[in-house]
Amino acid sequence: MSDVLLNRRSFLKWSSALSSTAVLSGGLHKISQGTPIASAAEVATQQGEWITAACWHNCGGQRCVLKAQVVDGVVKKVKTDDTHPDSSEQPQIRGCARGRSQQHQAFGADRLKYPMKRKNWEPGGGKKELRGQDEWVRISWDEALDYVADEFKRVIDQYGNEGILETGNTLGSLITMLGGAGKLWGSTSWGTWLYTGPIIGLGDGLSLTSHNDRLEMQNSDLVVMWGGNSAWSSQGNNMHYYNEAKKAGVKFICIDPYYNDTHMLLADEWIPIRPATDHALALGIAYTLLDEDDPENTPLIDWDFLDRCTVGFDKDHMPEGADPKKNFKDYVLGTYDDTPKTPEWASEICGVPPYKIRQLARTIGSTSKVSLLTAWAPARVNNADTWPQMFMTLGCMTGNIGKPGCCTGVSCWERTADGGPFLISAGGSGAPRASNDNAISVSINNNEAWSAILDGKYVAGYDDVRDINIQMIVHDAGHALNQKVGMTKGIEAHRKVEFVLSLNLFLNTNSKYADIVLPVTTQWERYGYLKGNRDHLIWARQITEPLFEAKDDDWIARELATRLDVDPDVVDPMPLNQQIFNQLAGAKVIKDNGVDFEPLLTITSDDIAEMGVEGEPQEGRITLQQFKTDGVYTVARKKGDKLGYIAHQSFRDDPEANPLKSATGKLEIYSEANAEMVKGHGFNEIDPIPTYNPAIEGYADTFDDWDNKVKGDYPLQMFTIHYRRRSHSIFDNIPWLREAFPQELIMNPADAEPLGLKHGDTALVTSRHGKVIRPVFLTERIMPGVVALGEGAWAEVDEESGIDKAGATNTLNGAYPTGQGHQGWNSLNVKIERYGGPEARERDYKWSQRIPIKEA
Repeated sequence: MSDVLLNRRSFLKWSSALSSTAVLSGGLHKISQGTPIASAAEVATQQGEWITAACWHNCGGQRCVLKAQVVDGVVKKVKTDDTHPDSSEQPQIRGCARGRSQQHQAFGADRLKYPMKRKNWEPGGGKKELRGQDEWVRISWDEALDYVADEFKRVIDQYGNEGILETGNTLGSLITMLGGAGKLWGSTSWGTWLYTGPIIGLGDGLSLTSHNDRLEMQNSDLVVMWGGNSAWSSQGNNMHYYNEAKKAGVKFICIDPYYNDTHMLLADEWIPIRPATDHALALGIAYTLLDEDDPENTPLIDWDFLDRCTVGFDKDHMPEGADPKKNFKDYVLGTYDDTPKTPEWASEICGVPPYKIRQLARTIGSTSKVSLLTAWAPARVNNADTWPQMFMTLGCMTGNIGKPGCCTGVSCWERTADGGPFLISAGGSGAPRASNDNAISVSINNNEAWSAILDGKYVAGYDDVRDINIQMIVHDAGHALNQKVGMTKGIEAHRKVEFVLSLNLFLNTNSKYADIVLPVTTQWERYGYLKGNRDHLIWARQITEPLFEAKDDDWIARELATRLDVDPDVVDPMPLNQQIFNQLAGAKVIKDNGVDFEPLLTITSDDIAEMGVEGEPQEGRITLQQFKTDGVYTVARKKGDKLGYIAHQSFRDDPEANPLKSATGKLEIYSEANAEMVKGHGFNEIDPIPTYNPAIEGYADTFDDWDNKVKGDYPLQMFTIHYRRRSHSIFDNIPWLREAFPQELIMNPADAEPLGLKHGDTALVTSRHGKVIRPVFLTERIMPGVVALGEGAWAEVDEESGIDKAGATNTLNGAYPTGQGHQGWNSLNVKIERYGGPEARERDYKWSQRIPIKEA
């Protein structure tokens, strides 16, 4: 207990060192009675050490630099990157409001302190219906680990390994050695880009080699941004890169239902569009390009690029054996289906006026150097299996691929705002992965996760539906229940199984509906890690000792392994400090010639001894001690250097000598492989060319009678946006961020007035799947007929009414399994009413934090 007491004292000293607005509450001061009050004053007068502590969360930014001033084991202050002068070509890697609140996450009063079990849980489930409502009981680590090990044994013995569903990978090596478990497959952030992008030859939007580097973007004449809001979702240097292009004279056209903060800074023109209708607009543009192209006088189409670098655009460039009538050009012109995809046809669906569609097509087609950049958001739509193919086709038609100032790809985050191969990277950890040839292979579509539990069936492939009996859910320190569509069913599923285990930092939604919760450490409490992007590498080190009784994942896996007769050295084969050393020793940085690499670090025998690892001394560009002090190394860039990158340039120059990884080696406007991939998963079928497929719960589904335009029970479209106060669900428990960035329903006054709603009123939002309440934010910056709500709020479902008071969007979203396992967050129909219940004026930053066990 002495170590635990010491950590509590450190915790108190840190909290005392904070300002009066610190998040600590709920009786924590009573834990550490007897700690000298003078310690806070001592902390305030000492300088301590500034230790690099990168933000570790997946916001879509760039894992920005944070530095914590540590005095006597206590974090006194936090700052961001100051390791080099800030400049337009070499900007500092600065943290945003979320990252700078990291200290209030690591040291929050709601951190889980001890292993806990649900009061009314017992092996086999106990009172399962009380999950989410039950009291929590503190237990020892030995008790907790024994319970968990026994449940693994019991479930495997009774139901087989397929009786376990693993939603993360924290215990992945252990579970592999136990024989495996059911896992989820599909796309989360990527939408349908994850699978389709590589198949058609363009890339998934995650690979850096699919996009031009940030300085090359400044050579564009026009950037067309299709969806996305980097100013909110990816608050690293993304906006800096775009703003530098703006200052260089690049024109920006932004297409989005919401005139968001990114558009306010960048847009020369905003084109409002209904959610989930982007494909229709793109087809209207394609029709105009074909209709108005005049190769002699007004060329709008790059026929040379289409002929050399693509397959399937017209009947003369179809793959061998394909029906020539199934080409894209004839589909757009309506040659065989009698439905030309004219701007008028597109406008009825997407809401963009026909003249504006024609104008946009002419602008893109007649501008010399265009970057067509789409967020992943338009691909997060039910039935959006062909959107990436359609978007790529526009780039192919206008030739904006593989030449200076031109790019066609995804623009969601820092990696895609600055494309190209890594200029600096860490080496491999050297840790072997556990393998087990006898482990089961059960993969369940993201959108079937909860129905597979409730219905006992899942789709394993085309014409292949199998029985399954899942009785145990294993959650890592993530937010699967909160972040998967169909949360209402998810809660029901959690109350059906016999055992739910959660490893977490907080009593988030996963943990709230669990039976046993194991407290884990944050990255600040572990030995460290290396992270970076194209031109920088961060070495984040340990900031503080583990708090209370929190343990790291590897320790938990080893302890469980010993109880389950698995060799701990198989599930945790290498100490973390050795893994970090291997990554440091293997780190490479590019030379000025833009071709060769050299070791980043000079490492001495003393360095190796200090780290307590095995290794060999080496020579590099900087010393390990300098890297340790600075915490980040950034490759200097300047215009005209040899480090620039243009995606697909060699392919464009000679497609035969530099084939892509598609089946044909070219950009596949006609892709039999993509159609077969979707069909093979067993949920739906698509055409090999990007034909228009109306979204499930799209614009058309807001009508009972489409032809006569009679609205139905859910007349409004909702799209769910990345929000300022969270990285997905992470940070939503921090009161500072809750107060600074309220979780509001964004709505046009034209839609609110007939409902009697005013700015600040509370609205009841109802979908086919659930209902939430939220304060209303009225603005004409969102197009009529459309509302928006930030995704990721931690659900607070009232058991009697079924209303989620927090406004978690997956309470509203339904799960529609399709062929890519992607989640259709941006295709959702809702109705809205004025709400006058008792919670109407209650704002969530005033809510009590989730502190499961109050100290006496």
